Amino acid sequence: MDKLAVARALREVGMLLEVKGENPFKVRAYETGARAVEGIAEDLGVLVAQGRLTEVAGIGQALAQKITELHATGRLELLERLRAELPAGVVGLLQVPDLGPKKIAALHAALGIGSVQDLRAACEAGRVREVKGFGARTEQKILEGIKRLESRGQRVLLSNALESGELLLAHLRETGAAEQLALAGSARRLRETVGDLDIVAASRQPGALSDALASYPLVEQLVARGDTKTTVRLVGGLSVDLRVVPPEDYATLLHHLTGSKAHHVKLRGLARDRGYTLSEWGLSRLSDGAKIAVASEDDIYGALSMQPVPPELREDTGEIEAALAGTLPRDLVQREDVRGMVHAHTLWSDGRASLEEMARATKEMGLSYLTVTDHSRSAAYAGGLDVARLRAQWDEIARVEDKVGLRLLRGTEADILEDGALDWPDDVLERLDVVIASVHSRMKMGVDEMTRRLVRAMRQPFFKIWGHSTGRLLLERDPYGLRMEEVLDAVASSRAAIEVNGDPHRLDMEPRFLRMARDRGIRFVLATDAHSVAGLANLRFAVATARRGWVTRPEVLNALPVDAFAAAVRPAA
Repeated sequence: MDKLAVARALREVGMLLEVKGENPFKVRAYETGARAVEGIAEDLGVLVAQGRLTEVAGIGQALAQKITELHATGRLELLERLRAELPAGVVGLLQVPDLGPKKIAALHAALGIGSVQDLRAACEAGRVREVKGFGARTEQKILEGIKRLESRGQRVLLSNALESGELLLAHLRETGAAEQLALAGSARRLRETVGDLDIVAASRQPGALSDALASYPLVEQLVARGDTKTTVRLVGGLSVDLRVVPPEDYATLLHHLTGSKAHHVKLRGLARDRGYTLSEWGLSRLSDGAKIAVASEDDIYGALSMQPVPPELREDTGEIEAALAGTLPRDLVQREDVRGMVHAHTLWSDGRASLEEMARATKEMGLSYLTVTDHSRSAAYAGGLDVARLRAQWDEIARVEDKVGLRLLRGTEADILEDGALDWPDDVLERLDVVIASVHSRMKMGVDEMTRRLVRAMRQPFFKIWGHSTGRLLLERDPYGLRMEEVLDAVASSRAAIEVNGDPHRLDMEPRFLRMARDRGIRFVLATDAHSVAGLANLRFAVATARRGWVTRPEVLNALPVDAFAAAVRPAA
Protein backbone atom coordinates (compact mmCIF):
# COMPACT_ATOMS: atom_id res chain seq x y z
CA MET A 1 0.00 0.00 0.00
CA ASP A 2 1.43 3.40 -0.99
CA LYS A 3 1.87 6.21 1.53
CA LEU A 4 -1.20 8.17 0.45
CA ALA A 5 -3.40 5.10 0.90
CA VAL A 6 -1.80 4.49 4.31
CA ALA A 7 -2.49 8.09 5.30
CA ARG A 8 -6.12 7.82 4.18
CA ALA A 9 -6.56 4.67 6.26
CA LEU A 10 -5.05 6.30 9.37
CA ARG A 11 -7.23 9.36 8.89
CA GLU A 12 -10.33 7.16 8.57
CA VAL A 13 -9.42 5.37 11.80
CA GLY A 14 -9.19 8.72 13.57
CA MET A 15 -12.55 9.89 12.24
CA LEU A 16 -14.29 6.64 13.13
CA LEU A 17 -12.83 6.75 16.61
CA GLU A 18 -14.17 10.29 16.99
CA VAL A 19 -17.62 9.16 15.85
CA LYS A 20 -17.46 6.53 18.61
CA GLY A 21 -16.55 9.19 21.17
CA GLU A 22 -13.02 7.97 21.84
CA ASN A 23 -10.37 9.96 23.71
CA PRO A 24 -9.56 13.15 21.71
CA PHE A 25 -5.81 12.59 22.18
CA LYS A 26 -6.09 9.17 20.58
CA VAL A 27 -8.13 10.60 17.72
CA ARG A 28 -5.61 13.37 17.16
CA ALA A 29 -2.73 10.87 17.16
CA TYR A 30 -4.13 9.21 14.02
CA GLU A 31 -4.58 12.54 12.23
CA THR A 32 -1.03 13.52 13.23
CA GLY A 33 0.21 10.16 11.97
CA ALA A 34 -1.61 10.60 8.66
CA ARG A 35 0.01 14.01 8.11
CA ALA A 36 3.39 12.58 9.09
CA VAL A 37 3.09 9.77 6.54
CA GLU A 38 2.04 12.23 3.82
CA GLY A 39 5.11 14.31 4.57
CA ILE A 40 7.64 11.45 4.41
CA ALA A 41 10.21 12.26 1.75
CA GLU A 42 11.90 8.84 1.80
CA ASP A 43 10.44 5.66 0.35
CA LEU A 44 7.89 4.38 2.87
CA GLY A 45 8.79 0.78 2.08
CA VAL A 46 12.42 1.41 3.00
CA LEU A 47 11.47 2.94 6.36
CA VAL A 48 9.19 -0.02 7.10
CA ALA A 49 11.80 -2.60 6.09
CA GLN A 50 14.52 -0.93 8.18
CA GLY A 51 12.26 -0.43 11.21
CA ARG A 52 12.83 3.33 11.14
CA LEU A 53 9.26 4.62 11.18
CA THR A 54 9.59 5.94 14.73
CA GLU A 55 12.32 8.31 13.53
CA VAL A 56 9.56 10.29 11.82
CA ALA A 57 8.12 13.05 14.01
CA GLY A 58 4.53 12.19 14.95
CA ILE A 59 4.91 8.39 14.63
CA GLY A 60 5.28 6.38 17.84
CA GLN A 61 5.73 2.66 18.30
CA ALA A 62 2.01 1.81 18.28
CA LEU A 63 1.36 3.83 15.14
CA ALA A 64 4.43 2.38 13.45
CA GLN A 65 2.98 -1.11 13.93
CA LYS A 66 -0.28 -0.02 12.28
CA ILE A 67 1.57 1.54 9.35
CA THR A 68 3.67 -1.57 8.91
CA GLU A 69 0.53 -3.72 8.87
CA LEU A 70 -1.12 -1.47 6.27
CA HIS A 71 1.96 -1.33 4.06
CA ALA A 72 2.56 -5.06 4.17
CA THR A 73 -1.00 -6.37 3.83
CA GLY A 74 -3.13 -3.52 2.51
CA ARG A 75 -5.41 -4.10 5.53
CA LEU A 76 -5.67 -2.88 9.11
CA GLU A 77 -7.49 -5.03 11.67
CA LEU A 78 -8.46 -2.00 13.77
CA LEU A 79 -9.99 -0.20 10.78
CA GLU A 80 -11.97 -3.27 9.74
CA ARG A 81 -13.26 -3.69 13.29
CA LEU A 82 -14.35 -0.04 13.49
CA ARG A 83 -16.14 -0.33 10.16
CA ALA A 84 -17.95 -3.42 11.45
CA GLU A 85 -18.98 -1.73 14.70
CA LEU A 86 -20.50 1.32 13.02
CA PRO A 87 -23.24 1.52 10.38
CA ALA A 88 -21.83 0.83 6.93
CA GLY A 89 -22.91 4.27 5.73
CA VAL A 90 -20.85 6.19 8.27
CA VAL A 91 -17.81 6.19 5.97
CA GLY A 92 -19.99 7.82 3.32
CA LEU A 93 -21.20 10.41 5.83
CA LEU A 94 -17.60 11.41 6.47
CA GLN A 95 -17.38 12.51 2.83
CA VAL A 96 -20.20 15.06 3.15
CA PRO A 97 -18.67 18.58 3.13
CA ASP A 98 -18.83 20.47 6.45
CA LEU A 99 -20.06 17.37 8.31
CA GLY A 100 -17.35 16.26 10.70
CA PRO A 101 -17.20 13.25 13.02
CA LYS A 102 -18.69 15.15 15.99
CA LYS A 103 -21.79 16.14 14.04
CA ILE A 104 -22.13 12.60 12.67
CA ALA A 105 -21.96 11.22 16.22
CA ALA A 106 -24.64 13.68 17.39
CA LEU A 107 -26.95 12.85 14.49
CA HIS A 108 -26.43 9.12 14.97
CA ALA A 109 -27.24 9.40 18.67
CA ALA A 110 -30.30 11.63 18.19
CA LEU A 111 -31.81 10.31 14.98
CA GLY A 112 -30.10 6.99 14.30
CA ILE A 113 -28.63 8.34 11.07
CA GLY A 114 -26.21 5.85 9.60
CA SER A 115 -25.96 6.74 5.89
CA VAL A 116 -26.09 9.62 3.45
CA GLN A 117 -29.56 8.45 2.40
CA ASP A 118 -30.75 8.61 6.04
CA LEU A 119 -29.27 12.07 6.38
CA ARG A 120 -30.92 13.40 3.23
CA ALA A 121 -34.32 12.08 4.34
CA ALA A 122 -33.92 13.61 7.80
CA CYS A 123 -32.95 16.99 6.36
CA GLU A 124 -35.81 16.99 3.87
CA ALA A 125 -38.23 16.13 6.68
CA GLY A 126 -36.92 18.99 8.81
CA ARG A 127 -35.74 16.68 11.61
CA VAL A 128 -32.06 17.68 11.63
CA ARG A 129 -32.84 21.27 12.64
CA GLU A 130 -34.44 19.93 15.81
CA VAL A 131 -31.21 18.32 17.02
CA LYS A 132 -29.33 20.43 19.59
CA GLY A 133 -26.50 22.37 17.97
CA PHE A 134 -27.89 22.28 14.43
CA GLY A 135 -30.77 24.48 13.19
CA ALA A 136 -32.42 25.31 9.87
CA ARG A 137 -29.35 26.95 8.35
CA THR A 138 -27.09 24.00 9.18
CA GLU A 139 -29.72 21.62 7.82
CA GLN A 140 -29.74 23.50 4.50
CA LYS A 141 -25.92 23.51 4.35
CA ILE A 142 -25.89 19.74 4.88
CA LEU A 143 -28.34 19.27 1.99
CA GLU A 144 -26.15 21.42 -0.24
CA GLY A 145 -23.12 19.39 0.83
CA ILE A 146 -24.88 16.13 -0.12
CA LYS A 147 -25.63 17.55 -3.56
CA ARG A 148 -21.97 18.56 -4.04
CA LEU A 149 -20.83 15.12 -2.92
CA GLU A 150 -23.12 13.40 -5.41
CA SER A 151 -22.11 15.71 -8.25
CA ARG A 152 -18.41 14.95 -7.93
CA GLY A 153 -18.87 11.18 -8.04
CA GLN A 154 -15.94 8.89 -7.24
CA ARG A 155 -13.19 11.23 -8.38
CA VAL A 156 -9.78 11.46 -6.72
CA LEU A 157 -7.14 14.16 -6.60
CA LEU A 158 -4.70 14.28 -9.51
CA SER A 159 -1.77 13.67 -7.16
CA ASN A 160 -3.34 10.47 -5.82
CA ALA A 161 -4.23 9.25 -9.30
CA LEU A 162 -0.72 9.90 -10.63
CA GLU A 163 0.94 8.18 -7.69
CA SER A 164 -1.24 5.10 -8.21
CA GLY A 165 -0.79 5.24 -11.98
CA GLU A 166 2.97 5.63 -11.90
CA LEU A 167 3.36 2.72 -9.49
CA LEU A 168 1.26 0.63 -11.88
CA LEU A 169 3.38 1.66 -14.87
CA ALA A 170 6.53 0.63 -13.00
CA HIS A 171 4.96 -2.73 -12.18
CA LEU A 172 3.98 -3.35 -15.81
CA ARG A 173 7.41 -2.32 -17.10
CA GLU A 174 8.99 -5.01 -14.95
CA THR A 175 7.45 -7.62 -17.26
CA GLY A 176 9.63 -6.46 -20.15
CA ALA A 177 6.63 -7.03 -22.41
CA ALA A 178 5.78 -3.39 -23.13
CA GLU A 179 7.58 -1.53 -25.89
CA GLN A 180 5.75 1.68 -24.94
CA LEU A 181 3.53 2.44 -21.97
CA ALA A 182 1.72 5.55 -20.76
CA LEU A 183 -1.17 6.90 -18.76
CA ALA A 184 -3.96 8.40 -20.85
CA GLY A 185 -7.29 10.08 -20.05
CA SER A 186 -7.72 12.96 -17.63
CA ALA A 187 -4.62 11.89 -15.68
CA ARG A 188 -2.46 12.55 -18.75
CA ARG A 189 -4.26 15.84 -19.37
CA LEU A 190 -3.43 16.66 -15.72
CA ARG A 191 -6.98 17.57 -14.76
CA GLU A 192 -7.44 18.57 -11.12
CA THR A 193 -9.35 15.39 -10.32
CA VAL A 194 -9.50 11.99 -12.02
CA GLY A 195 -12.38 9.51 -12.26
CA ASP A 196 -10.40 6.46 -13.36
CA LEU A 197 -7.06 5.49 -14.86
CA ASP A 198 -6.46 4.59 -18.50
CA ILE A 199 -3.22 2.88 -19.45
CA VAL A 200 -2.13 2.34 -23.05
CA ALA A 201 0.57 -0.18 -23.95
CA ALA A 202 2.34 -1.17 -27.16
CA SER A 203 3.24 -4.85 -27.04
CA ARG A 204 3.53 -8.09 -29.00
CA GLN A 205 2.87 -9.95 -25.73
CA PRO A 206 -0.46 -8.58 -24.50
CA GLY A 207 -1.19 -11.57 -22.27
CA ALA A 208 1.88 -10.92 -20.15
CA LEU A 209 0.71 -7.39 -19.41
CA SER A 210 -2.82 -8.53 -18.66
CA ASP A 211 -1.48 -11.14 -16.23
CA ALA A 212 0.74 -8.55 -14.56
CA LEU A 213 -2.13 -6.13 -14.01
CA ALA A 214 -4.42 -8.86 -12.64
CA SER A 215 -1.73 -9.94 -10.15
CA TYR A 216 -0.85 -6.42 -8.96
CA PRO A 217 -0.90 -6.48 -5.13
CA LEU A 218 -3.25 -3.49 -4.80
CA VAL A 219 -5.95 -4.95 -7.07
CA GLU A 220 -9.13 -5.45 -5.07
CA GLN A 221 -11.31 -6.79 -7.90
CA LEU A 222 -10.67 -8.16 -11.38
CA VAL A 223 -13.60 -6.72 -13.33
CA ALA A 224 -12.79 -7.99 -16.84
CA ARG A 225 -9.82 -9.69 -18.43
CA GLY A 226 -8.66 -10.17 -21.99
CA ASP A 227 -5.52 -9.91 -24.08
CA THR A 228 -6.30 -6.44 -25.41
CA LYS A 229 -8.32 -4.95 -22.54
CA THR A 230 -8.26 -5.65 -18.81
CA THR A 231 -10.16 -3.76 -16.13
CA VAL A 232 -9.46 -3.86 -12.39
CA ARG A 233 -10.52 -1.96 -9.31
CA LEU A 234 -7.79 -0.98 -6.87
CA VAL A 235 -7.96 -0.87 -3.10
CA GLY A 236 -9.67 2.44 -2.43
CA GLY A 237 -12.03 2.13 -5.41
CA LEU A 238 -10.02 3.58 -8.32
CA SER A 239 -10.83 1.77 -11.58
CA VAL A 240 -8.05 0.99 -14.08
CA ASP A 241 -8.41 0.09 -17.76
CA LEU A 242 -5.42 -1.37 -19.59
CA ARG A 243 -5.52 -1.34 -23.41
CA VAL A 244 -2.82 -3.21 -25.33
CA VAL A 245 -2.24 -2.78 -29.07
CA PRO A 246 0.54 -3.55 -31.56
CA PRO A 247 3.26 -0.86 -31.65
CA GLU A 248 2.04 0.53 -34.98
CA ASP A 249 -1.33 1.43 -33.44
CA TYR A 250 0.00 2.83 -30.16
CA ALA A 251 0.14 6.55 -31.02
CA THR A 252 -3.41 6.78 -32.34
CA LEU A 253 -4.89 4.84 -29.39
CA LEU A 254 -2.92 6.93 -26.90
CA HIS A 255 -4.18 10.08 -28.60
CA HIS A 256 -7.77 8.82 -28.64
CA LEU A 257 -7.83 7.73 -25.00
CA THR A 258 -6.10 10.88 -23.79
CA GLY A 259 -9.10 12.92 -24.94
CA SER A 260 -10.85 15.08 -24.22
CA LYS A 261 -14.01 13.95 -25.96
CA ALA A 262 -14.80 17.49 -27.09
CA HIS A 263 -11.29 17.90 -28.52
CA HIS A 264 -11.64 14.65 -30.46
CA VAL A 265 -15.09 15.42 -31.82
CA LYS A 266 -13.82 18.66 -33.31
CA LEU A 267 -10.61 17.04 -34.54
CA ARG A 268 -12.51 14.24 -36.27
CA GLY A 269 -14.67 16.82 -38.05
CA LEU A 270 -11.55 18.66 -39.16
CA ALA A 271 -10.04 15.39 -40.43
CA ARG A 272 -13.15 14.70 -42.53
CA ASP A 273 -12.94 18.18 -44.02
CA ARG A 274 -9.39 17.35 -45.09
CA GLY A 275 -10.26 13.98 -46.56
CA TYR A 276 -9.39 11.71 -43.64
CA THR A 277 -11.13 9.59 -41.05
CA LEU A 278 -9.67 9.63 -37.54
CA SER A 279 -10.46 7.09 -34.82
CA GLU A 280 -8.74 5.08 -32.12
CA TRP A 281 -7.74 2.62 -34.83
CA GLY A 282 -5.80 5.14 -36.87
CA LEU A 283 -5.82 7.87 -39.49
CA SER A 284 -7.00 6.82 -42.94
CA ARG A 285 -7.77 8.49 -46.27
CA LEU A 286 -11.46 8.66 -47.09
CA SER A 287 -10.80 8.24 -50.81
CA ASP A 288 -9.30 4.76 -50.71
CA GLY A 289 -9.25 3.74 -47.02
CA ALA A 290 -5.44 3.65 -47.01
CA LYS A 291 -4.05 3.90 -43.48
CA ILE A 292 -1.58 6.70 -42.80
CA ALA A 293 1.48 5.70 -40.79
CA VAL A 294 1.40 7.45 -37.41
CA ALA A 295 4.57 7.09 -35.35
CA SER A 296 3.64 9.79 -32.84
CA GLU A 297 0.76 12.01 -31.85
CA ASP A 298 2.51 14.92 -33.57
CA ASP A 299 2.04 13.07 -36.87
CA ILE A 300 -1.74 13.28 -36.46
CA TYR A 301 -1.67 17.04 -36.06
CA GLY A 302 0.91 17.38 -38.84
CA ALA A 303 -1.33 15.49 -41.27
CA LEU A 304 -4.07 18.02 -40.48
CA SER A 305 -1.73 20.98 -41.12
CA MET A 306 -1.72 22.25 -37.55
CA GLN A 307 0.64 22.65 -34.61
CA PRO A 308 0.92 19.71 -32.22
CA VAL A 309 -1.34 20.21 -29.21
CA PRO A 310 0.15 19.20 -25.83
CA PRO A 311 -2.08 16.81 -23.84
CA GLU A 312 -2.77 19.42 -21.11
CA LEU A 313 -4.40 21.73 -23.66
CA ARG A 314 -6.77 19.25 -25.30
CA GLU A 315 -10.04 20.56 -23.83
CA ASP A 316 -11.69 22.27 -26.84
CA THR A 317 -11.14 25.71 -25.33
CA GLY A 318 -9.63 27.29 -28.44
CA GLU A 319 -6.54 25.13 -28.78
CA ILE A 320 -7.56 23.64 -32.14
CA GLU A 321 -8.23 27.06 -33.67
CA ALA A 322 -4.92 28.36 -32.30
CA ALA A 323 -3.04 25.32 -33.60
CA LEU A 324 -4.56 25.81 -37.07
CA ALA A 325 -3.55 29.47 -37.02
CA GLY A 326 -0.07 28.66 -35.73
CA THR A 327 -0.60 30.78 -32.60
CA LEU A 328 -0.56 28.07 -29.93
CA PRO A 329 2.11 29.01 -27.33
CA ARG A 330 5.39 27.31 -28.24
CA ASP A 331 7.14 27.94 -24.94
CA LEU A 332 4.72 26.64 -22.32
CA VAL A 333 6.48 26.70 -18.97
CA GLN A 334 8.31 23.51 -17.94
CA ARG A 335 9.68 22.29 -14.62
CA GLU A 336 13.22 22.97 -15.86
CA ASP A 337 12.39 26.66 -16.33
CA VAL A 338 11.72 27.24 -12.63
CA ARG A 339 14.70 28.56 -10.69
CA GLY A 340 13.25 29.31 -7.28
CA MET A 341 10.87 27.73 -4.79
CA VAL A 342 8.07 30.05 -3.74
CA HIS A 343 5.56 29.80 -0.87
CA ALA A 344 6.99 27.56 1.83
CA HIS A 345 5.98 27.16 5.47
CA THR A 346 8.26 25.97 8.25
CA LEU A 347 8.08 25.07 11.92
CA TRP A 348 7.80 28.79 12.59
CA SER A 349 4.09 28.51 11.72
CA ASP A 350 2.23 25.39 10.58
CA GLY A 351 4.99 23.67 8.61
CA ARG A 352 6.37 20.28 9.56
CA ALA A 353 10.03 20.86 8.73
CA SER A 354 12.66 23.27 9.95
CA LEU A 355 13.88 26.20 7.90
CA GLU A 356 17.20 24.44 7.37
CA GLU A 357 15.50 21.22 6.23
CA MET A 358 13.40 23.13 3.70
CA ALA A 359 16.45 25.02 2.45
CA ARG A 360 18.57 21.88 2.02
CA ALA A 361 15.75 20.07 0.20
CA THR A 362 15.28 23.03 -2.14
CA LYS A 363 18.99 23.05 -2.95
CA GLU A 364 18.97 19.28 -3.55
CA MET A 365 16.19 19.80 -6.11
CA GLY A 366 18.55 22.01 -8.10
CA LEU A 367 16.82 25.30 -7.34
CA SER A 368 18.72 28.45 -6.41
CA TYR A 369 16.43 30.27 -4.00
CA LEU A 370 13.58 29.76 -1.53
CA THR A 371 11.00 32.25 -0.26
CA VAL A 372 10.20 31.76 3.42
CA THR A 373 6.53 32.68 3.74
CA ASP A 374 5.11 31.60 7.07
CA HIS A 375 1.67 32.77 8.18
CA SER A 376 0.95 36.24 9.57
CA ARG A 377 -0.39 37.04 13.03
CA SER A 378 -4.13 36.79 12.25
CA ALA A 379 -3.66 33.10 11.37
CA ALA A 380 -3.37 32.15 15.04
CA TYR A 381 -4.79 28.70 14.24
CA ALA A 382 -1.70 28.11 12.06
CA GLY A 383 0.87 29.53 14.46
CA GLY A 384 0.99 32.88 12.68
CA LEU A 385 3.97 35.07 13.54
CA ASP A 386 3.79 38.39 15.36
CA VAL A 387 6.32 41.14 14.66
CA ALA A 388 8.78 39.93 17.30
CA ARG A 389 8.77 36.34 15.99
CA LEU A 390 9.01 37.55 12.38
CA ARG A 391 12.15 39.50 13.19
CA ALA A 392 13.57 36.51 15.07
CA GLN A 393 12.91 34.43 11.97
CA TRP A 394 14.93 36.91 9.90
CA ASP A 395 17.92 36.16 12.12
CA GLU A 396 17.54 32.43 11.49
CA ILE A 397 17.13 33.04 7.76
CA ALA A 398 20.52 34.80 7.72
CA ARG A 399 22.18 31.92 9.62
CA VAL A 400 20.65 29.16 7.47
CA GLU A 401 21.44 31.02 4.26
CA ASP A 402 25.13 31.07 5.17
CA LYS A 403 25.12 27.48 6.43
CA VAL A 404 23.30 25.88 3.48
CA GLY A 405 24.56 28.12 0.69
CA LEU A 406 21.09 28.85 -0.73
CA ARG A 407 19.59 32.29 -1.19
CA LEU A 408 16.65 32.72 1.19
CA LEU A 409 14.15 35.54 0.75
CA ARG A 410 12.35 36.99 3.76
CA GLY A 411 8.65 36.71 3.16
CA THR A 412 5.20 36.23 4.58
CA GLU A 413 1.85 34.78 3.65
CA ALA A 414 -0.17 37.72 4.89
CA ASP A 415 -3.87 37.35 5.55
CA ILE A 416 -6.14 39.58 3.50
CA LEU A 417 -8.33 40.97 6.25
CA GLU A 418 -12.06 41.50 5.99
CA ASP A 419 -11.67 45.08 4.81
CA GLY A 420 -8.99 44.26 2.21
CA ALA A 421 -6.05 45.44 4.32
CA LEU A 422 -3.08 43.15 4.82
CA ASP A 423 -2.11 41.68 8.16
CA TRP A 424 1.12 43.67 8.68
CA PRO A 425 1.87 47.37 9.20
CA ASP A 426 3.54 49.15 6.30
CA ASP A 427 6.90 49.43 8.04
CA VAL A 428 7.08 45.60 8.25
CA LEU A 429 5.93 45.03 4.67
CA GLU A 430 8.62 47.40 3.43
CA ARG A 431 11.35 45.26 5.01
CA LEU A 432 10.21 42.01 3.42
CA ASP A 433 11.51 40.53 0.17
CA VAL A 434 8.23 38.95 -0.88
CA VAL A 435 4.58 39.15 0.19
CA ILE A 436 1.95 36.52 -0.62
CA ALA A 437 -1.52 37.88 0.11
CA SER A 438 -4.22 35.28 0.75
CA VAL A 439 -7.73 34.94 2.15
CA HIS A 440 -7.98 32.50 5.06
CA SER A 441 -11.10 33.72 6.84
CA ARG A 442 -14.63 34.98 6.16
CA MET A 443 -14.78 32.96 2.94
CA LYS A 444 -18.57 32.97 2.92
CA MET A 445 -18.87 36.69 2.30
CA GLY A 446 -21.24 37.75 -0.45
CA VAL A 447 -19.90 38.19 -3.98
CA ASP A 448 -19.99 41.99 -3.76
CA GLU A 449 -18.20 42.04 -0.40
CA MET A 450 -15.53 39.55 -1.46
CA THR A 451 -14.90 41.37 -4.72
CA ARG A 452 -14.45 44.71 -2.91
CA ARG A 453 -12.19 43.04 -0.35
CA LEU A 454 -9.91 41.55 -3.01
CA VAL A 455 -9.87 44.63 -5.24
CA ARG A 456 -8.77 46.75 -2.29
CA ALA A 457 -6.08 44.21 -1.36
CA MET A 458 -4.73 44.09 -4.91
CA ARG A 459 -4.63 47.91 -5.09
CA GLN A 460 -2.38 48.19 -2.05
CA PRO A 461 0.66 50.24 -3.17
CA PHE A 462 3.32 47.58 -2.55
CA PHE A 463 3.98 44.49 -4.70
CA LYS A 464 2.07 41.41 -3.65
CA ILE A 465 1.39 37.90 -5.00
CA TRP A 466 -2.27 36.88 -4.83
CA GLY A 467 -2.23 33.49 -3.11
CA HIS A 468 -4.64 30.56 -3.74
CA SER A 469 -6.98 32.99 -5.39
CA THR A 470 -10.39 31.33 -5.10
CA GLY A 471 -9.95 29.50 -1.79
CA ARG A 472 -11.17 26.19 -3.14
CA LEU A 473 -10.23 22.80 -1.70
CA LEU A 474 -10.79 20.20 -4.39
CA LEU A 475 -13.50 17.64 -3.53
CA GLU A 476 -13.98 19.44 -0.18
CA ARG A 477 -14.79 23.14 -0.48
CA ASP A 478 -16.18 25.21 -3.33
CA PRO A 479 -14.48 28.46 -4.38
CA TYR A 480 -15.75 31.56 -2.67
CA GLY A 481 -17.88 33.88 -4.76
CA LEU A 482 -16.26 36.83 -6.50
CA ARG A 483 -16.36 38.72 -9.79
CA MET A 484 -13.08 37.45 -11.18
CA GLU A 485 -12.76 39.90 -14.07
CA GLU A 486 -13.03 42.87 -11.70
CA VAL A 487 -10.31 41.52 -9.46
CA LEU A 488 -8.08 40.68 -12.42
CA ASP A 489 -8.49 44.22 -13.70
CA ALA A 490 -7.31 45.45 -10.29
CA VAL A 491 -4.32 43.09 -10.40
CA ALA A 492 -3.40 44.22 -13.91
CA SER A 493 -3.46 47.90 -12.92
CA SER A 494 -1.49 47.37 -9.70
CA ARG A 495 1.87 46.09 -8.51
CA ALA A 496 0.86 42.45 -8.29
CA ALA A 497 1.24 38.93 -9.67
CA ILE A 498 -0.85 35.78 -9.33
CA GLU A 499 0.20 32.57 -7.65
CA VAL A 500 -0.38 29.25 -9.39
CA ASN A 501 -0.73 27.13 -6.27
CA GLY A 502 0.56 23.57 -6.64
CA ASP A 503 -0.95 22.13 -3.45
CA PRO A 504 -2.83 19.09 -4.87
CA HIS A 505 -5.86 20.05 -2.78
CA ARG A 506 -5.96 23.53 -4.36
CA LEU A 507 -4.42 23.82 -7.88
CA ASP A 508 -5.63 27.39 -7.81
CA MET A 509 -6.21 29.42 -9.94
CA GLU A 510 -7.94 27.29 -12.50
CA PRO A 511 -6.92 27.36 -16.18
CA ARG A 512 -9.77 29.48 -17.54
CA PHE A 513 -8.91 32.24 -15.08
CA LEU A 514 -5.21 31.95 -15.87
CA ARG A 515 -6.01 32.61 -19.51
CA MET A 516 -8.08 35.64 -18.53
CA ALA A 517 -5.09 36.88 -16.52
CA ARG A 518 -2.73 36.30 -19.46
CA ASP A 519 -5.01 38.40 -21.66
CA ARG A 520 -4.40 41.28 -19.22
CA GLY A 521 -0.62 40.89 -19.22
CA ILE A 522 -0.50 39.68 -15.60
CA ARG A 523 2.57 37.75 -14.48
CA PHE A 524 2.61 34.55 -12.44
CA VAL A 525 4.52 32.76 -9.71
CA LEU A 526 4.52 28.95 -9.64
CA ALA A 527 4.21 28.09 -5.96
CA THR A 528 4.27 24.94 -3.87
CA ASP A 529 2.46 26.05 -0.70
CA ALA A 530 4.74 23.46 0.89
CA HIS A 531 4.31 22.62 4.55
CA SER A 532 6.94 19.86 4.54
CA VAL A 533 9.97 18.71 2.58
CA ALA A 534 7.71 16.36 0.64
CA GLY A 535 5.43 19.30 -0.16
CA LEU A 536 8.17 20.89 -2.25
CA ALA A 537 7.28 18.29 -4.88
CA ASN A 538 4.06 20.27 -5.36
CA LEU A 539 6.04 22.30 -7.89
CA ARG A 540 5.17 19.59 -10.40
CA PHE A 541 1.48 20.38 -10.02
CA ALA A 542 1.97 24.13 -10.16
CA VAL A 543 3.73 23.66 -13.50
CA ALA A 544 0.96 21.37 -14.74
CA THR A 545 -1.76 23.84 -13.77
CA ALA A 546 0.10 26.72 -15.39
CA ARG A 547 0.53 24.78 -18.62
CA ARG A 548 -3.20 24.01 -18.67
CA GLY A 549 -3.72 27.78 -18.50
CA TRP A 550 -1.37 28.33 -21.49
CA VAL A 551 1.21 30.09 -19.27
CA THR A 552 4.61 30.53 -20.93
CA ARG A 553 8.08 30.73 -19.45
CA PRO A 554 8.51 34.52 -19.94
CA GLU A 555 5.32 35.09 -17.91
CA VAL A 556 6.67 33.25 -14.84
CA LEU A 557 8.56 35.40 -12.35
CA ASN A 558 10.31 32.55 -10.57
CA ALA A 559 11.78 31.45 -13.87
CA LEU A 560 14.05 34.47 -13.34
CA PRO A 561 17.44 34.34 -11.58
CA VAL A 562 17.26 35.26 -7.93
CA ASP A 563 18.32 38.92 -8.19
CA ALA A 564 15.87 39.58 -11.03
CA PHE A 565 13.11 37.76 -9.15
CA ALA A 566 13.80 39.68 -5.95
CA ALA A 567 13.70 42.97 -7.83
CA ALA A 568 10.43 42.02 -9.54
CA VAL A 569 8.55 41.07 -6.35
CA ARG A 570 10.08 43.50 -3.83
CA PRO A 571 7.14 44.99 -1.88
CA ALA A 572 8.65 48.46 -1.50
CA ALA A 573 8.51 50.57 -4.66
